[in-house]
Amino acid sequence: MSTTTESWLVGLIGDGITASLTPPMHEREALENGLRYMYRPVDLSVNGRSGTEVGDLLRYGRDLGFNAFNITHPCKQLVMEHLDEVSDDAARLGAVNTVLVTDSGFIGHNTDHSGFGRALSAGLPGAALEKVVQLGAGGAGAAVAYALLKAGVGTLTLVDLDPGRVRERVQALSALFPDASVTAGTGADLPGLLAAADGFVQATPVGMHSHPGMPVEAGLLRPEMWVADVIYRPVRTQLIDTAEALGCRVLDGGYMAVGQAVDAFELITGIRPDSARMRAHFLEMVNSGL
Repeated sequence: MSTTTESWLVGLIGDGITASLTPPMHEREALENGLRYMYRPVDLSVNGRSGTEVGDLLRYGRDLGFNAFNITHPCKQLVMEHLDEVSDDAARLGAVNTVLVTDSGFIGHNTDHSGFGRALSAGLPGAALEKVVQLGAGGAGAAVAYALLKAGVGTLTLVDLDPGRVRERVQALSALFPDASVTAGTGADLPGLLAAADGFVQATPVGMHSHPGMPVEAGLLRPEMWVADVIYRPVRTQLIDTAEALGCRVLDGGYMAVGQAVDAFELITGIRPDSARMRAHFLEMVNSGL
């Protein structure tokens, strides 16, 4: 374990995030690395703020000595105009979830996409990526789709209840990844799409504690395909349990949740954390009902 006299003060700006597991994940890993690290939620709903005030909150934080902020709904796009520099990936995604407070200004990054990329590599090594179907093209879905294409997916088909949103996402991703095939599908297309898919990614709210159930019929899943979910409360969604019982390789949403935290921690401290230890802590908190 390393030790240092330097300290970090980090915040999470978003709506309804007081119970987020990200602060304790960061603080526990910092303790394991001998770091002085305090991470506090800045909950808009608690403080009576709106997402449009994110720029003011960043500036107040800078003046109060904060070193960095994680940014979540509804501020990931709103924060962009208040930054002095943005990483290439964050600029291409049009969303930021990590802001470093530096001498040269506010520097924005996106670890949502890298978190899923890390999850895919760690949880499904060697997964076939020729044809992938993704259900859900919203906020989390946008980062996941970007990560899939960056990982080398040959053909990505996006399916979403909002046809306008999925068309916009397909157009944007096609421009960013011209060597890949990015297409739009509908719910009616899912049986045919999944019959030929190497992998299926679920990026909708279906399966959460507040939205229980399966996003697709179990009969559409095949043992030959891999299945990933972005939901991590619960970690074992009905989709993950059903797919695994059928013989599919599965990737639970906890991998992405931990992956984005791992990358953000390294950006903030310059220290590479122990991802396996962070996942173990994450699962400990989820299973205890935190």
